[in-house]
Amino acid sequence: MAAFFGSVVASSALAADDQAKIGVLTDMSGQFSHESGKGAVTAVQMAVEDFGGTVLGKPIEVIVADHQNKPEIAAATAQEWYESKGVTLISNLINSGIALSVAQIAAEKNGIAIVTGSGSSRITGAGCTPNSIHYAYDTYALANGTANQLVGQGLKKWYFLTADYAFGHALEADASAIVAKAGGEIVGKVLYPIETSDHSAFMLQAQSSPADVVAIAGSGTTFINAVKSAREFGLADSGKLTAGLLVWLTDVKALGLETAQGMILTNGFYWDRDDDTRAFASRFMERMGVMPHMGDAGDYSSTMHYLKAVEAAGTTDAQTVMAKMREMPINDFFAQDGKIREDGRMVHDMYVYQVKTPAESTGEWDLYKLINTIPGDEAFRPLAESECPLVKN
Repeated sequence: MAAFFGSVVASSALAADDQAKIGVLTDMSGQFSHESGKGAVTAVQMAVEDFGGTVLGKPIEVIVADHQNKPEIAAATAQEWYESKGVTLISNLINSGIALSVAQIAAEKNGIAIVTGSGSSRITGAGCTPNSIHYAYDTYALANGTANQLVGQGLKKWYFLTADYAFGHALEADASAIVAKAGGEIVGKVLYPIETSDHSAFMLQAQSSPADVVAIAGSGTTFINAVKSAREFGLADSGKLTAGLLVWLTDVKALGLETAQGMILTNGFYWDRDDDTRAFASRFMERMGVMPHMGDAGDYSSTMHYLKAVEAAGTTDAQTVMAKMREMPINDFFAQDGKIREDGRMVHDMYVYQVKTPAESTGEWDLYKLINTIPGDEAFRPLAESECPLVKN
C-alpha cells in the first residue's frame, strides 16, 4: 500500500459527513514526479489555505500517496480512500492508465476524481464517468495546437516516436488524425518502452525516414532523453524538426535553451502570461524554488473550484457537487470563462508557444514566446465527436 506523506490538517479520525477531504494521488518518486509530485501537493495545499482552510464549518484535510506508477497501488489506494478514509476528492492522477482506472473507481464509490496530471483524451471519451473531470489539458488539444501550427508551416511529413503506454498511444492517435485532416501524412512510427534511457536505435530509424517532423509522443524523463538524443543525432541538421507533443516547463528547463530552442509546443498555462499568472507563480516559486507549470496551476485552480462548489452546494455529496461544478464558470489565473462539459472536459483557452533562443531569454525562467491563442471551443474535441456515453449526440 502506498504511504501517506502529509496533510494540511492532522486528523486521526475518519472524515465526518460533509467534511471535504482531498487525496492527492500522484508520482512522488518516479519519472513523472517532476511534472507532479511535490509541486502538485504544494498547489493543492495553497488552494486550501487561500480558501481559508475550512468549508461548511469543518477543516479541509489533504492527504497524499505515491502511486509509484503502478496501477494496482493506485486502485487499492483509491478504493481505501473512498471506502474508509472519508476522501471526497482524488486529484492530480498523473499517468493516464492510472487516471482512467481511478475515474472508474470514483464512479463506483461515488467519489470525485479530478485529473490534472494525465492527458489521454479517452478520459473524457470512452472512459468518461459522471464523477470525473479532466481539467488542465488533453492529447487532442495538445495535438490540435502543435500539429496544425507545424503543418500550416508546410511541415507535412510526420514520424512518431511514441511512448508505449496509454498516454503515448492517445497522443499519437489524436495527432495523427489532426495531421491527416490538415493535409499532412504519417511516414513512419516506432514505439519505445517508457522506462528506456537509450533512444539511439529509435533515432536512427527516425533519421533515415523522409519526415519533416519527428514528433515525440511521451512525457517524463524519457521525453527529455529523447530530445537530447535528437540533438546528438543531428536531426535538426538533417532538416528534421523535433516536436514535443507534451512539453512541461520543467522539461525545457532541464534541457536548456541551447537544446530546446525553437521547439513548438501547446500548453494550457505559462507563468509569464499576465499579472495574475505572475502573482501565482511568485508565490509558488517561494515554496518550491521552481516556476509552476500547467499541472501545478491546474491543481490549484481545480481544488479551488471544487471547494467553491462544495460551499455553494452546502454538501460534499459527489453528484450534488459535480452538478454545481458544471454550473459554475471558472474565472481565475488559470482560465477565463472556463466551463465543465457533460463529458467532464474543462474547456478553456490553450496556447501555442515557441521555446526562445538563449539570446532571446532575459532570465532563468524566461523560456517561451506566444505564437497563437486557441479559444477553448476550438482547442478541445467537439462534443459532437465525443465517444462519452454521457453525451447526448
